[in-house]
Amino acid sequence: MAPIERIADKLEKPATDDRSYRVVRLSNKLEALLVHDPDTDKASASVNVNVGSFSDADDMPGMAHAVEHLLFMGTEKYPVENDYNQYLSAHSGYSNAYTSSTETNYFFEVAASSSRDTDASTNGAVTSPLYGALDRFAQFFIAPLFLSSTLDRELKAVDSENKKNLQSDVWRLSQLKKSLSSPEHPYHHFSTGNLQTLRDEPRKRGVNIRDKFIQFHHKHYSANRMKLVVLGREKLDELEAWVGDLFAGVKNQDLPRNRWDGVQPYSDKELLTQVFAKPVMDSRLLDIYFPYQDEEDMYETQPNRYLSHLIGHEGPGSILAYIKVKGWANGLSAGVAPVCPGSAFFTISVKLTEDGLKQYQEVVKVVFQYISLIKEYEPQQWIVDEVREMTEVDFRFKEKSPATSFTSRLSSIMQHPLPRDQLLSGTSVLRKFDSKGIAQALSYIRPDNYRLTLVSQTFPGDWDQKEKWYGTEYRVEAIPSELQASIRQAAESTSKNRIPDLHLPHPNEFIPTKLSVDKREGIEPLKAPKLIRNDEAVRVWWKKDDRFWVPKGNVYITLRNPLSKATPETAVKSNLYCELVKDALVEYSYDAEIAGLEYQLSSFSMGIDIDVGGYSDKMYVLLEKVLVSMRDLEVKPERFKIVKERVLRGLRNWDFQQPYRQVGDFTRWLGSEKGWANEQYLAEVIPLTPEDIASFYPQLLRQMHIEFLAHGNIHKEDAIRMTELVESTLRPRTLPKSQWQIRRNLLLPPGSDFTYRRTLGDPANVNNCIEYYLYVGSLADHSLRAKLLLLGQMTEEIGFDQLRTKEQLGYIVFTGAKYAATIMGYRVIIQSERPTEYLEERVNAFLALFGSKMESMSQDDFDGHKKSLINKRLEKVKNLDQESERFWNHISAEYFNFIQNETDVEHLKPLRKQDMIDFFNHYIQPTSPSRAKLSVHMIAQSSPKAIAGTMSAEKQKEKLISMLGKYLTSVGVDTDTDKLSKRFEPVDVAGGDQTAITGAISSYLRNDAGVPQQSLTVVVEQGQQLLGTVLPSLGIEVKVEETDLPPAPEVKPTTLIEDVYDYKSRLVVSEGPRPVRDLKEYEELEAKL
Repeated sequence: MAPIERIADKLEKPATDDRSYRVVRLSNKLEALLVHDPDTDKASASVNVNVGSFSDADDMPGMAHAVEHLLFMGTEKYPVENDYNQYLSAHSGYSNAYTSSTETNYFFEVAASSSRDTDASTNGAVTSPLYGALDRFAQFFIAPLFLSSTLDRELKAVDSENKKNLQSDVWRLSQLKKSLSSPEHPYHHFSTGNLQTLRDEPRKRGVNIRDKFIQFHHKHYSANRMKLVVLGREKLDELEAWVGDLFAGVKNQDLPRNRWDGVQPYSDKELLTQVFAKPVMDSRLLDIYFPYQDEEDMYETQPNRYLSHLIGHEGPGSILAYIKVKGWANGLSAGVAPVCPGSAFFTISVKLTEDGLKQYQEVVKVVFQYISLIKEYEPQQWIVDEVREMTEVDFRFKEKSPATSFTSRLSSIMQHPLPRDQLLSGTSVLRKFDSKGIAQALSYIRPDNYRLTLVSQTFPGDWDQKEKWYGTEYRVEAIPSELQASIRQAAESTSKNRIPDLHLPHPNEFIPTKLSVDKREGIEPLKAPKLIRNDEAVRVWWKKDDRFWVPKGNVYITLRNPLSKATPETAVKSNLYCELVKDALVEYSYDAEIAGLEYQLSSFSMGIDIDVGGYSDKMYVLLEKVLVSMRDLEVKPERFKIVKERVLRGLRNWDFQQPYRQVGDFTRWLGSEKGWANEQYLAEVIPLTPEDIASFYPQLLRQMHIEFLAHGNIHKEDAIRMTELVESTLRPRTLPKSQWQIRRNLLLPPGSDFTYRRTLGDPANVNNCIEYYLYVGSLADHSLRAKLLLLGQMTEEIGFDQLRTKEQLGYIVFTGAKYAATIMGYRVIIQSERPTEYLEERVNAFLALFGSKMESMSQDDFDGHKKSLINKRLEKVKNLDQESERFWNHISAEYFNFIQNETDVEHLKPLRKQDMIDFFNHYIQPTSPSRAKLSVHMIAQSSPKAIAGTMSAEKQKEKLISMLGKYLTSVGVDTDTDKLSKRFEPVDVAGGDQTAITGAISSYLRNDAGVPQQSLTVVVEQGQQLLGTVLPSLGIEVKVEETDLPPAPEVKPTTLIEDVYDYKSRLVVSEGPRPVRDLKEYEELEAKL
């Protein structure tokens, strides 16, 4: 094996980090960070390649993204296209990847050892799943196949991914920003790609697209541009040997690091302009973009932190505090956004109110006045010291993150010019104060170096252009000279004429000072919190951290009151109350937030939730302020108007979410005894007044039962003290247990089959969605739960491979268990342009296919699935927040099953293959007479079915012939419309008979246009691909040829849910949740520590 250079053996790491690290460079110049973690239960690796969408050819946007997809489709050593994912799934793992502007990042995770009881550090190549995964992974970068048979499918997956984002404002506004940048810079590119850019247009130009993707990989995927991170239980020497062996074959072309010097995303033409953009959702945003310096070499000083800390501050004297009082804004953020080596933007983003939209020019002036204030003072070292101190504390007590998050993030960081011993701390730690550097950074934030973007559905209303790739309506113009002059005046303001309410922040009193932890060695971590108070008024759960040893804590509080969601009206009142309290606390809580201490306040079905988490030093102080603000809230009419409007917009925007994000809410609504739909909330918000909230919220606080969890660096006496603070501040009456809400679900009867159809609210959305749900049983049935979990494990990879990869139903495909308050079931979600009835049919076919595969499954494969799932269930929590959340979820669920994962494993181990076959045949098999099913169909307004209602069959045929004529002309075929129409006379166009349509085109080309057979084949092949888009646009559902697809079984007719009240009234309800153990077993009521 070629020699391996060791670059760094000791890395700067958090005080709590027990891992060991090594940075090496292979002879092919591939650099790797090796991580030995003796306690990890998940191994992981990531490769980051220094190539992304900025390297796309101008005439094939999306190439880098397409190559990312295609690398998963088989390699010379492992030619089966889903071998990689099958292997990962069999070893409790998964994979993913992403493409950004300058990098493509691939990552996976697997079980750290083949058995939880076996250390894989010896003979690792045999016993460790990591070795097998690395072997398959490395081949992506050595010898991918780019199989012709998978090419079209994966390009359709890219197209489906793009269509998923077409109505997303995040994607639309991002692309608008790019499309309106300088064409000379690759920032201008369309990065995702679609079938038009990656297949149809190149083929029209005679391009062999497979060759193009292979050339892209050969040209850009060089070992010296790759950064690898490997995390495992194995010793560093063993990991080093594996990496040296498996990745030595990656070709090195000694390519320079990608840079784009000499050109910037914004030229003088783009500066001093304002862009008005119309969003899909009802939102109002003001963005100010300043072209900014590239700071990747300034990792020690990071001048942008000074700017973003001050401009983005939310406390007294800040921009936000002032414009919030004026009623112009709800939020503000500021920070740097790197574009690529050599370019960046400093962005200030303001969430405007309705009045703020009208006064956006005044908001811009306030921003520039504050910038003049910052520049008026020499850079303040105490501010930098305060920021630096918090970065040091945060890094010192940084906890572990999930394996793939760690490796993926670190492989990206390795692309930057950091000292290799500082890869972990990197830009997380601010090291030095640099007055000159800050002054230099401020020089970019000036009134001749910016662009404004104003986002609103109503203002100005006269958008005159559409962005090419997403269709966003916009208008762009030079900033009026009068506004430019007033902005310059604001930027030159002094203390004599500046708004007096603007000033620099005061020192932050929330910076933690008590950071000691009472660490005890050699103790076995407790699996459940203790119940240290249990009476009619309060239950207090507490666990002193015995696992992570960080000076942090989490407090969760439920103020149980049935009024919070008794009706849609009380639900929206409770929500508005919480939003008003948070609105009143913004200035105060911001200091706590930037000092690592945050709170959340929300309403839900059982009452009001208060969460406080972060450094435990000042936790009591923040909790007290939150409670006092809840008790003494003054509902100010001017703030009520703004907050109510924000809540109203949120409810209206719900209909414009991705369909797959909506469908689950309807399934939950149809399965809940007491639950409400979005439109029911919407109807109740509109008439509400400030007086309604002022008179309502005291009722919420008047009577309650308090459920309390304190976990972390919190002593028992402190937990009791915080509980007493809740009682003494709010002074509620006790809510008797007889008045507590009981969580229940509606039960689908055996043999039932229901379908609920809903038209999506977004008229421009092209995707349908289905959630196909099969009821299994009670959450309290441990045996059924184990079988459901195992079914989810067994169908995960095959479901994705069949429904998304092979059948190309859509980019969004989920399979697995679904849990409600008291019941559970199996669900499949698909978002697709295909009709929902067709999706339903294909799910039936998939389930029947899986049933037959399970029958023939080998015992080794079955045991492998069990082992993989057991590893997942016994996966350790990675940090304090994960353990806190786990405890609170079990408390909130009211089963109090703190060892649920161990209970699952106990019931998984004895399961036999026949047990699963019997379970499947009873609850899941489409032909089972006893299974209970509910399907929710979300139907796009622009679906073929909806369009067909507005267009006659004759009109559909006429338009199709016209489009085909244009297509034939574009590929050089003379078109005689009369003869083409004659060929289509017997064709059932409205019925979507694609075979007959293709036959008519072929007959015309051969017999009327005289096209040679070789050319005819190419034209027809391209035409068939275009029909998949053209026919749905005319309201025609395409008949899909199903010769190669698994057959769908005959199933009983479904019952349409037309009246939800009637549907619910016919169903019985489940039992409520009950503790799996007597709560007295958790009690530790004595007052000692």
